[in-house]
Amino acid sequence: MSDPMNFIGGEWTRSSGAATLDVHEPATGRVIGAIVDSTQQDVDRAVAAAREAFDHGAWGKTSALERSRLLLRLGTLIERDAARLAEIEARDTGKPASVARADIVALARYFEFYGAAADKLHGETVPYLNGYFVTVTPEPHGVTGHILPWNYPAQMFGRTLAPALAVGNATVLKPAEDACATALALADLVGEAGFPAGSVNIVTGSGAGAGAMLAAHHGVDFVSFTGSPEVGQIIQKLCADHFITCTLELGGKSPQIVFADADLDAAIPVIVKAITQNSGQTCSAGSRILIERSAYDTVVERLKAAFAAVRVGPPEADVECGPIITAKQQRRVEGFIAQAKADGIPVLAQGTIAPEAPEGGYYVAPTLFGPTPRDNVIAREEVFGPVLVAMPFEDEEDAVALANGTEYGLVAAVWTRDGGRQMRLAKRVRTGQMFVNCYGAGAGIELPFGGSGKSGHGREKGFAALHDFSKTKTTVFNHG
Repeated sequence: MSDPMNFIGGEWTRSSGAATLDVHEPATGRVIGAIVDSTQQDVDRAVAAAREAFDHGAWGKTSALERSRLLLRLGTLIERDAARLAEIEARDTGKPASVARADIVALARYFEFYGAAADKLHGETVPYLNGYFVTVTPEPHGVTGHILPWNYPAQMFGRTLAPALAVGNATVLKPAEDACATALALADLVGEAGFPAGSVNIVTGSGAGAGAMLAAHHGVDFVSFTGSPEVGQIIQKLCADHFITCTLELGGKSPQIVFADADLDAAIPVIVKAITQNSGQTCSAGSRILIERSAYDTVVERLKAAFAAVRVGPPEADVECGPIITAKQQRRVEGFIAQAKADGIPVLAQGTIAPEAPEGGYYVAPTLFGPTPRDNVIAREEVFGPVLVAMPFEDEEDAVALANGTEYGLVAAVWTRDGGRQMRLAKRVRTGQMFVNCYGAGAGIELPFGGSGKSGHGREKGFAALHDFSKTKTTVFNHG
């Protein structure tokens, strides 16, 4: 990042403008580099390179088998360079070293999964009138735009690009301005793997600048966006202006519902990790724990002890939590905590910031609040930090009402030994993913992921992503 450039048409290219954006290291707050703040001309060039690759270039002529081999080769190269990529990811995001390594493993897995799936996206035939033969076949959209978040930059590179490329789309990717380093490092591996020029293009810059330009571009046929609900609305409106669709993965206020018969030895460590993982900067973070009233005191005591043991530090300390991504986001999280305290909500426990955490880093102590009023802002809105709110419920009916009592609907969990209750809750809780006596299931590359309401629409991961990144064509043959 010492010489800021974009990756367009298979080459590193300079911007048409001179503007750059500073890159800050979350662990220290120091400026460690700069990226291009792309212009409209830069975005135009990237989209044109993708369009040429799809319409006339080698990429548009690749078979499913060839795409499969390219994706698998890229996955192998990522595994080869995993240690280097994990170091880049950890420094760029502040993640604990072990978390960054796990993210690179998941990144490689995306290319393995979709590489293996590329030649298995089959069409179908439809029984129709006598004398007719009808096929329904999947086709790529054409040029797809990918606007990434800063919380999982490496994973999201694979999660959004791999299925789009597997189907045959040419891609333009705009990584988050706060975490670009891994995406830029991966560009060289894309070239080494042998992807044709223009199949993958990367432009950096602000969300309001390059991100909006990409979503609004009339040369783009489909957009994948992960970020906040507020920006998701803007992206959807920009797409509507030129009659294209988009996948929006926007966030959540995900509940973990704990009944009195739950196995707390199994549940407590998972519940704590679900909100402290990645410093709570996860759309699927389990940020609400709903506890059956008869077990509330017992569960809270167990939670308090576990929460107080959570440590926060720089990547090399490899403790449970790293810093928040930016000073702005740190202030936002601290604002939620301060408001909850001002509202009189008791702080049940807090983690500790390690002595070795550098001055100037964006550190926030994980905080457990409870009992939390149902109508309080911290119980309803996404904090996107290591903040967990405990809320009692009376019975199963009340648990469902409380779980469904936000505008989000992304992930949920229920902890109970009662098989019938497991089935009822799984059916009634409004969510895109439901976990029973577990949460998150690792990276879950194979598991369709997405939500409803303020959590967005469309599905990522699994075979569902292949369907979102493709469109169907119905062909009717009259053979007499």
